[in-house]
Amino acid sequence: MYNRTRVCEQAVKIRLDIITMLAAAGSGHPGGSLSAADIVATLYFGDVLNFDAKNPQDPARDRFVLCKGHAAPVLYAALAQAGYFDKKELLNLRKLGAMLQGHPDALKTPGVEVSTGSLGQGLSIACGMAAALKAAGGPQRVFTLLGDGELQEGQVWEAALFAPHYRLDNLVAIIDSNGLQIDGACCDVMALGDIAGKFRAFGWDACEVDGHDIDALHAVLSAAPCADKPRAIIAHTEKGKGVSFMEGVASWHGVTPCEKQAREACAEIECAGNEARDRARDSVSSEGGHHG
Repeated sequence: MYNRTRVCEQAVKIRLDIITMLAAAGSGHPGGSLSAADIVATLYFGDVLNFDAKNPQDPARDRFVLCKGHAAPVLYAALAQAGYFDKKELLNLRKLGAMLQGHPDALKTPGVEVSTGSLGQGLSIACGMAAALKAAGGPQRVFTLLGDGELQEGQVWEAALFAPHYRLDNLVAIIDSNGLQIDGACCDVMALGDIAGKFRAFGWDACEVDGHDIDALHAVLSAAPCADKPRAIIAHTEKGKGVSFMEGVASWHGVTPCEKQAREACAEIECAGNEARDRARDSVSSEGGHHG
């Protein structure tokens, strides 16, 4: 059952884990991991994805493909919180021979469906999964998360043609639209225009959402599929969300915080999480008093 408070708390934990593991590793990608934290928290802890952490290969599971593989920390944090592996593994991020590589490795990490990282390929893989599951007649769904800069890759649009042609209504593509990529603003590198409009023109059911609004995210991620159409969700986010000195700064795409910055970032994230929890409690108390 969907519990907004639980999802918000998990999003805070995910952000804290992202900062902690990246600081320990000394390399990695904080900006795009933090921007996707609310999306991934809603998927895994908002009663959206069907999964069993104790049985990662359960045939009945939904699939999640992280197309933007450099944002692996957000996925690793969620998988650890969900119980796929011990949280202590997070501190081994990017270490030689460790389970958690710089990009997701399906052969090493429980819960990782596909080894990703070469941008532009993930949507094609998700399409293949969705087509196979649909042919088998199962109820499983495939969710995939792309970066907006990733949409500049041509293979994305080949896959975008494939999905509606084969009526993959069990496929949901989420675009983490934070407006920034490694070289700066997406609009300066190669403008993306109306992303939702482009997907609709290709035959998708498409919508836009605030990618940091948990209730709105849950509503679109758990909505019933549109018959015979894949769904594209353009989630408007902020790169580095949750850490003031990272928010909206392109240079934090692939630069990790030092020890002092990590402490400051974690303090901010915890403070914001506490404030959000207090607001939620006040709202519940207020509603109770009003209706009492």
